[in-house]
Amino acid sequence: MTEKKTILIVDDEPDIVNLTEKFLKLGDFNTITCNNGRDAMEIVKESHNEIGLILLDIMMPGTSGYSVLKEIKTNEKYKHIIVVLFTVKSFNEDIQKGKKLGADAYLTKPFSGKELLKFVKDLLTA
Repeated sequence: MTEKKTILIVDDEPDIVNLTEKFLKLGDFNTITCNNGRDAMEIVKESHNEIGLILLDIMMPGTSGYSVLKEIKTNEKYKHIIVVLFTVKSFNEDIQKGKKLGADAYLTKPFSGKELLKFVKDLLTA
């Protein structure tokens, strides 16, 4: 039996965090949540072996999602974690910047719960 991986949800909008967490728990995923980039990196440093995927907002106060993405993908200890930019920013230049920094995927808000679960399951089983 494969070990259940944890999903880290990083977003400064409490409603988005709560809704996303509810959907993922319906899909039988463990979740950790935080609302800023600084806390996200502390969680990654402490729990990088348990985290399989991060849903990472780009626009947050303080440390941006792009900065967190860059820090994760340039560190040997963390770069195995799948990082999905999870944002309303859907312009081509935003997507290209995310890919250049190492994002594994890009999911735009708003989203449906069914779409989110399928997206996450597909990424974790690829």
